[in-house]
Amino acid sequence: ALPICQTEGRPVTPGPVGAMVPWGVQKPWLKQNQPYRSYGGFQGGFQGGFKGGFQNGFQGGFQGGFQGGYQAPAGKGAWFPPRQPARRPPATVPASFQVDPNQRYFGTVLFYHKWRGYGFLEPTHKGSIPTDKVFVHWKQVASDDRYPFLVQGLEVEFSLMTVKDWNRGSNTLRATNVTLVGGLNIALQDEMDASQKQFVGGQHLRYTGQLKFFSPRHGFGYVAMDQGYDVDPTVPSELRVNREEVNAGGQQAVHMRGIAVEFGIFRNEKGQHEVYNMTLPGGHPLTQDALENRISMGMGTYRGQVAMWNWRLGFGFIRPDPSVMLPPKVLSKLADQANAARQRGKRITEENLLYFRRGDVSFGLNIVQHMQVGFQLYIDDKGAGACDITA
Repeated sequence: ALPICQTEGRPVTPGPVGAMVPWGVQKPWLKQNQPYRSYGGFQGGFQGGFKGGFQNGFQGGFQGGFQGGYQAPAGKGAWFPPRQPARRPPATVPASFQVDPNQRYFGTVLFYHKWRGYGFLEPTHKGSIPTDKVFVHWKQVASDDRYPFLVQGLEVEFSLMTVKDWNRGSNTLRATNVTLVGGLNIALQDEMDASQKQFVGGQHLRYTGQLKFFSPRHGFGYVAMDQGYDVDPTVPSELRVNREEVNAGGQQAVHMRGIAVEFGIFRNEKGQHEVYNMTLPGGHPLTQDALENRISMGMGTYRGQVAMWNWRLGFGFIRPDPSVMLPPKVLSKLADQANAARQRGKRITEENLLYFRRGDVSFGLNIVQHMQVGFQLYIDDKGAGACDITA
C-alpha cells in the first residue's frame, strides 16, 4: 500500500530505503502566516532565557529571553507583531443636546459590516446633527430580512437616540428605527439571494425536516430532511444550517434542538448543499417567543425594581412595586412557576419575581442591581416574565 500524505491526502511514491519521503505541499504553520524576518531571535531568546533562568534565577531568565528574543535589533532575527491601528472612539455630543424621538433624518449608508452587525450613516444635510456620521446597530434596523443588514450607498431615514459612554462619561449618538426613505421596512435579502445563490428546485421551494441542533455560540447546526422528497441523489439527508440562514424574525437566534422546521436548499460556492431560510412550519420565524409560546399581556406598562441581574449569563428578575396589581393570569403562571422550581429542589422566597433576559431590555439601557425600571408583561410555557424594559 502506498503511504498517504498527511497534509494533502494524496498517495506518494516511496523512494529508496533511507531516502527522505516527500511531503507534497506542506501547510504553513500559523507563525509563518505573520510578518517575520527569521527565527534566530526566537531561538536565541529561548535558549538565553532558559539557560539564564536556571543559572541566574528568574530575573536572569526573563531578561535573557526578553532581550534576546523580542528586543533583538531589526535584521538580526527579531520577530515583530504587526502594529494594529488605534480604533477611533465614536464622536460625543454635548450633555445639553436634546434628542427629539419623533424627528426623522435622511442619510446614506457610509459603511456596514454585515457579519459584525454595525456600521455608520452619513446625514444628507450637513449640520443637522452635531456629528458628521452616526453609528447604527443591526437591532435598530427595521427590516423584513431574516438577517437584518444594510449595504453601502443605500439611502435611508432614521431617528436618533443618545447612549451613555460609561468609559468616557459622555453621550454618543446612535441611529434608531432605520428604514427606507418613506418609512418602509428594509428588505434586501431575497433579491440578493436570487442573484447569488444556486437553489435546489427554486428559491421558494420548501422542504420539511427536524432540526437536530443549532448552536448560536458556534453559529451553525444540522437539519435531518424528511424522507420522500424527489431530490438529486447528491443532496444529503442531513444538511448544515449557518447562522445567517436561521430566520429569527430579525432577532438573535437562540440555542435549539429537536424542532420541526421547514427550509429551502442551495449549493454554496464549494458545491456543498446547505439549508436556506429555515423557519418553523408555515413560515413562522424561529423567535424565542414563538418557541416558548410567549403571549403578550397587553401594552400596559408597569414599574418595579431589578432584584437580581446576572450580566455574564444575561438574565435577571424584577420585583414589581407594591402598588402594582398583576393580572390574574400572570399571578397563576408565577405560582405554577414557583411550584415547578420547588419540585426541582430550588428554594423560593418570593413568588412574584418576574424573569427577564438581555434581549427583553431596550437597546442602550444599562441594567444594574436595584435600579427602577418600566416593563410590560408576558406569559409562556415556563411561566411569566417582563419584556420591553425601559428606564
